[in-house]
Amino acid sequence: MSTSLLYHRFGVRDYRYLATKYEGGGIILVIERKPDTYCCSACGSTNVWREGVVVRPFRTVPLGRKRVTLEVRIPRLACQDCGAVRQAAIGFAEPRRTYTKSFARHVLDLSRHMTIKDVACHLGVSRDVVKEIQKKYLHKRFARPKLKHVKQIAIDEISTGKGHQYVTIVMDLESGAVLHVGRGKGGDALTAFWTRLRASHAKIEAVAIDMSPAYIEAVTANLPDAALVFDRFHVIKLYNEKLSNLRRDLYRQLADTTQRDVLKGIRWLLLKRRENLDASRREPERLREALRLNEPLAIAYHLKEELNEIWEQEDQETAQALLLDWIEYAESTGIRMLKQFAKTLRFHAWGILAWCAHPISTGPLEGTNNKIKTMKRQAYGLEHHDPVPWLAGEIAAARGWPATVWARMVREICVERKRRQVARTPR
Repeated sequence: MSTSLLYHRFGVRDYRYLATKYEGGGIILVIERKPDTYCCSACGSTNVWREGVVVRPFRTVPLGRKRVTLEVRIPRLACQDCGAVRQAAIGFAEPRRTYTKSFARHVLDLSRHMTIKDVACHLGVSRDVVKEIQKKYLHKRFARPKLKHVKQIAIDEISTGKGHQYVTIVMDLESGAVLHVGRGKGGDALTAFWTRLRASHAKIEAVAIDMSPAYIEAVTANLPDAALVFDRFHVIKLYNEKLSNLRRDLYRQLADTTQRDVLKGIRWLLLKRRENLDASRREPERLREALRLNEPLAIAYHLKEELNEIWEQEDQETAQALLLDWIEYAESTGIRMLKQFAKTLRFHAWGILAWCAHPISTGPLEGTNNKIKTMKRQAYGLEHHDPVPWLAGEIAAARGWPATVWARMVREICVERKRRQVARTPR
């Protein structure tokens, strides 16, 4: 066998072929390092003496349907410069691994179309080996993305389980890359991200967040020059919650059965945009009847429609005038819910109007959060707080891999973790 075949097929260089064995239905290739390439693995000196040989097997890519193992004769080298006595470095495999780099790449290629169990059975290795290769790739590729050229980011949290368990996610809005996943919610979950951001010397121009005081404080303290943009979705969502509560309160106050029946079941009609009402289901008529009978609800509904128009203005000056008019009118209605919300808008007006200069939102991040929730359901709800698997949906999309592959990986990791916890529990 030529050395060129060793290199082009198996990714092995600076070794020479010695023999071939056939055992257990597989092929074993015996190779050893060329003496003229000996060097100290500690200092790199070529002034070394050979003091014995260590034989190690490495799984590599198959030849057809035949399993291939490299039986490598690794020399022990005594360095005459630094005095170290060590095995020669192996360039074709990672330290403390029993498979080659080309084998790891082969596993990743198969993982695009197969589950962990199928890959393991096909190659004749344990599922732990396949999971180890996949997790190492995930950490290398996605765990610490570069931050230097990031300009606009979005920050939001997602619930990962019962008992107020959250992870906080930071996304690059230009590339869609997930930059950080921190346990918990609020400023503490972003501490590690701020450290990395300062080290990268990135110049963040704008940050999209909800109106959480914890996020406002954290971003203001760590990115004083960045524009804070309060997400439109969260502002409208907050108002819709207030509107639903108002409808509920009015329903409870009504004594007339007919009026109560009109208000009953129109919650979703109130939350819809006017242009999205379905005429075939008489939604516009039902909504008009409910608003005709309840003046406070009618005022709150029309203000909801006007609130959406703030983000549709062409310039900040017009948007600011519209926002101030909205706040003043809401305060003058005397409706408690509207007065409270107007106070919230007045306090956060600067962040809402920042959208005019930086038209960004946490919308793309919400899409990623939905992918994470889908992965969680596919993993059958088992607990796993390693940030990397939570990004499985994004990773699978980026690589073109089936999401089920990564869902099963998360599930198997969780099952193994629970098994170990049970084993450690004293009886």
